[in-house]
Amino acid sequence: MANLITLLQEYGVLIVFAVVLVEQMGLPIPAYPILIVAGALAVDGGTPFPVVLGISMLACLISDYFWFRAGRHFGKRILKLLCKISLSPDYCVSQTEDNFRKWGPKSMVVAKFIPGFNTIAPPMAGALGTTVPTFLGFSLAGGLLWSATGLTIGAYFHADVDKVLDVLSTMGSTALSVLVILLALFVLAKFIERRRFQKAMQTERISVEELKELLDGGHDPVMIDARSATAQMLDPPVPGALLVGSSDPLSVIKSLPKDRHIIVYCSCPNDVTAAKVAKQLHSHGYKRAKPLHGGLDAWNTAFRSESESAVIAETTPDSLTPADSRH
Repeated sequence: MANLITLLQEYGVLIVFAVVLVEQMGLPIPAYPILIVAGALAVDGGTPFPVVLGISMLACLISDYFWFRAGRHFGKRILKLLCKISLSPDYCVSQTEDNFRKWGPKSMVVAKFIPGFNTIAPPMAGALGTTVPTFLGFSLAGGLLWSATGLTIGAYFHADVDKVLDVLSTMGSTALSVLVILLALFVLAKFIERRRFQKAMQTERISVEELKELLDGGHDPVMIDARSATAQMLDPPVPGALLVGSSDPLSVIKSLPKDRHIIVYCSCPNDVTAAKVAKQLHSHGYKRAKPLHGGLDAWNTAFRSESESAVIAETTPDSLTPADSRH
């Protein structure tokens, strides 16, 4: 453990940069304890406060800009990827989309203090078309506030931090083992939270093929769009779908008979938002409500090609033969 403290004293800048960058990229590695220790060491003759602050801000900016460009290029897909690799429950995208839409890019100033939001906000800014100068300004402000807060806590309580470091140094390898165990427990708790949420959202889903059979059989199922208002801005809803957004789904379908086929869809990982709405409808007697497996992407893949073919057929003159249409 003493060797670890020596490393923090000698290579604190590199360690702060690496840990902050890894955490901001989305991995469950808490960086704030490192910032607090770095702030305390800065008071006791370690790496100067402004240098550590600048390095931490640089790591934040690199991560933010990477996800910003990914959001600009891949849009909604990168948000779904983030929730898939995150240990947070899969509803993290839905929870943060409307928060970002409500406050705009300036929400990035405080985003790093909100678990889940700190990783989602930069690609959300890119997907919604935030300009680069605006993004960089708010990203730098957020990185400054977040980094300075952690370092200032360490500087203010440096005497107490020094005592903790002294105790840890006397514990030798035992202290390092304790820290590793605590980190492992943190990751395990996040993993259990995710698995528990996914288990709670388990319900029978309907495939696109089964939905086609309902449509072909004349059952006329009601489509419900359970995506956030921001997601509905990024991708148009299914034609004729009822938009739930943040409102109570029961208020949207209260006039429907309870034996009606209801198909709920979203664009989130594992269809969790749609499953949550469907289970809510089940509890109020709408037993035929089912989430659509694959969500809006599955619908677009299955039905958009058919609608495009129909449009082409309608716009092609009857006198034009298939052979002629190739010329």
